[in-house]
Amino acid sequence: MTSSYPAPTKQAAGHIDGILTDVTCTSFSDKILITITQAGRLAQWIHVPLDVSNPTAPDQYLPSATTEDTLLPMTHLTPKTLLGGSNQERETIGQLYAAQIASIIAAKNPHEKRTVVIGLGLSKFEASREVFYDTVDLVRKCV
Repeated sequence: MTSSYPAPTKQAAGHIDGILTDVTCTSFSDKILITITQAGRLAQWIHVPLDVSNPTAPDQYLPSATTEDTLLPMTHLTPKTLLGGSNQERETIGQLYAAQIASIIAAKNPHEKRTVVIGLGLSKFEASREVFYDTVDLVRKCV
C-alpha cells in the first residue's frame, strides 16, 4: 500500500433498527480504523490484529470457506477490548462485531496484515441477529 496523506476514508450511513447509523473506514499505513456510531457516540474500542504470527493458526491450513462459512468469523482472529465494554455482555457482543468485521477485511484481502481498530457507539447493545447483520452489511460497504 502506498503512503498517502490524508489517509483514504470511506463512509456509509443507513438506518439500523430505526436509528441512523454512520460507518467510517480510514486506512492508515499501519492500521485500519472503523467507527460505527449512532447519535455521534463511541463507547467501546476493540482491536483485532490480522497479522497472525502463530504458525498453528487453524484457518491457514483449512481449505477455502464455502459461501455458507463466510458468514462466520475466522477462528484465528483474537479481538481485544481496549476501552469500554463495561460489562461482560457488552464486551462479548463488541468482540463478535470486531471479529466479524476483521474477517470480512481478511477475506477481501488475504494478504492484509494491518491491525483493525473498531470504535463502536451503538445506542442499543443487544444480541439481535437482524441488527448484527444490518450493521455488518453497512460496514461491508466501506471496506
